[in-house]
Amino acid sequence: MAERVPDGRSRRPATSCLLCRKRKIRCNHETPCSNCLRARNENCVYESNNQPMPISRARLSQVQTAPAPRPQESVPLASASSASGSTLLNHASRSLEASSTAASTPPSQSSVLDAESMRLKLRIRDLEDQLSQLASRPVDSSHENPNSNIQTLNSTIGGTFHVHCEGSSLGQQPAIARSVTHKTRLFGQSHWAVNGVLLIRDVFESIDAHSRPETTKAWSGIERCKSLARFIKPQRTFSWLSSSTPNLPPKEISDALVDCYLRSTESIHRILHIPTFHRDYEAVWISNMAAADRAFVIQLSLVLAIGAVTYDEHFSLRTSATQWVCAARSWLSEPKSKSQLDIQTLQIGLLFLVAQERLGLVEDSTWISVGALLRKAIYMGLHRDPAFLPKRTTLAAEMRRRLWNTILEMTLQSSLTSGGPPFISLDDFDTAPPGNFDDDQIMTEDPVPQPPNSFTQVSIAIAFRETFPQRLAVVKFLNDLASPVAYDKTLQLDARLRTAYKSLGRTLLAYSRSTTVAPAPSPYEIRMADFIMHRYLLSLHAPYFGASFSETVYAFSRKVVVESSLKIWRAGYPVTINNSSLVPEANELQRLITCSSGFYPAGAIHAAFLIAIDLRMQLKEDESIEPAPLRPDLLSVIYESKQWCLQVIKAGETSVKGYLLMSIITTQIEGLMHGLREGEITSRMIKAVEEVEEKCMPMLTAMASEYQVPRNEFGDAPQPMDLAKDNETMGDFGCMPSDTLFDFANTEPMAWMFNDNPSMGMPSLW
Repeated sequence: MAERVPDGRSRRPATSCLLCRKRKIRCNHETPCSNCLRARNENCVYESNNQPMPISRARLSQVQTAPAPRPQESVPLASASSASGSTLLNHASRSLEASSTAASTPPSQSSVLDAESMRLKLRIRDLEDQLSQLASRPVDSSHENPNSNIQTLNSTIGGTFHVHCEGSSLGQQPAIARSVTHKTRLFGQSHWAVNGVLLIRDVFESIDAHSRPETTKAWSGIERCKSLARFIKPQRTFSWLSSSTPNLPPKEISDALVDCYLRSTESIHRILHIPTFHRDYEAVWISNMAAADRAFVIQLSLVLAIGAVTYDEHFSLRTSATQWVCAARSWLSEPKSKSQLDIQTLQIGLLFLVAQERLGLVEDSTWISVGALLRKAIYMGLHRDPAFLPKRTTLAAEMRRRLWNTILEMTLQSSLTSGGPPFISLDDFDTAPPGNFDDDQIMTEDPVPQPPNSFTQVSIAIAFRETFPQRLAVVKFLNDLASPVAYDKTLQLDARLRTAYKSLGRTLLAYSRSTTVAPAPSPYEIRMADFIMHRYLLSLHAPYFGASFSETVYAFSRKVVVESSLKIWRAGYPVTINNSSLVPEANELQRLITCSSGFYPAGAIHAAFLIAIDLRMQLKEDESIEPAPLRPDLLSVIYESKQWCLQVIKAGETSVKGYLLMSIITTQIEGLMHGLREGEITSRMIKAVEEVEEKCMPMLTAMASEYQVPRNEFGDAPQPMDLAKDNETMGDFGCMPSDTLFDFANTEPMAWMFNDNPSMGMPSLW
């Protein structure tokens, strides 16, 4: 009977659980109730004086006719739903405990207990149904992947970085490195350090185990080189940042620089209309420089800066080229009266990105800057073919196709180098490849394209565009988050990429074998095609290179990595007959690799590094009494690359880390070739670290002498404290080390391996 309150009203006993009563929502009076299940509340509690809710006759009949669940029946659980499944099982166990407690109640309540028992059995079956539904759902890999793990590597020379690994679809071990987290950046699989850091992990650990900063001068020598480099780099740009008017060189030098640009860059990536550029270029020298169109002067300064990279072997015009790029940066940052959305501004933007990357003056990752330029081009409608837009002249239509084609190439190359996703697909544009016209042709009305077998000024760009879908698929597979670690997919992409590469080779060979007097591809353009295509092949198979040392299933990838690396290196440094010098055009790629930064030198050092790792592994795998002889063509690469790193420093690079890495690996290979013990090899590697200062400090001191580096009475090299004092006058560009410079616990000397924002001439890995 309901309890009476003082005012005469009857108060019904509360039948809802405490949580539903508190929230004032309808409760279904089950244990646990539906609201608690939805809120994942494991404590669905009723008042102790509440009687169990009787089950309806219709529901009871369903329970009596339903088969009872088997106590030992196992329910499959999805890996991604383990948390939800365990919660439901906890509810079921508590329900069973409640039923066992209820079994000890007096016989007068037997009818109610029978109904409660049926209700609990029904509830258990409902929970099992829910678990089955969870198990049938697809696993959401973005939240949890049971095959993924993170390896944290920490060493004095290597610093701290985290390698994200995933198991192969073939179930092979070891796991495949998928990305690397370093400080605030995440690098995808195509970044060379993602796979490189694991391959030299033993070198880091061995050196750490046998050396300490307080017992060897190796680390102090490296830090002195770094300290001097930190002084030189800002000095090169600091004095030019306030000027947006470039100081152009004499016409004779300008002519040579323009020719270098047209050979090294415009022949591969079409940006300018050459006759129009030459017309405006001559007008600059005829008229007063101050009266010339300012936008064109900026465009010209960027052309000269890019051409200066391959002007000579030592990049003698680096300072002037830096001034021209900084002038363009100042001009671009000036406020404009209206939005600059035209072809000339887009050309300047492309030239600026190329010049920044070649000179290593990128403020942020090139991949980020190219992404902004891609969106600007889309905003201008370049992703739509001119045939679907209002009618334009042939010149305007073809220039739009050429610029869009170049933006696609830069997007893909920056993605490959930085390890970032390309963020472009074939469905995002319908712009056709450029027409096979020479530049003079598109200045006339209704020109007719030349036959496909006729070589024109845009033939190289058209040939590369034919391979764009295959190369895009490779970069997406490597860097997109949703791409699986699937070796069978790698082999499929390899087959398609090789087919595209063979087609490209046949096209260029047909141009070269033409019996007519028509122009043909230059040696530089042919070698550039080899270099670029093998970079994609190398990046595709590099993730399985380390695993191939222990798993024969990846032996094909090991072979591809080694052969592609050799072809990349020989494209830049071909073997000459009788040591004869190359003609200037054939030497263009070698100068580009030595003096520039970004895509091309990064490919060269990556190739040399992987060849060295393979040679080292061959020596470790050899079980004969005498070490087996190594392939001379591969062995020569590691010695050439070591000397190349010194040439790069002579050309103006301030970082010594490339030479440091190749010196250590070369020393280890030589020790293995001579059958030395591990301890002796480590001692030699530490000695190689100490010799880096002896080789590099004189060259860095010569560079710094141009900027009045403060000296001390004990030697030519500036002291860290002196440089720190100079830094006080450098404003926002100060980057000198403090007293913590030699605190090895707080520094990460190998951060250059993950830096795709180079400050000077070496590739993006420096």
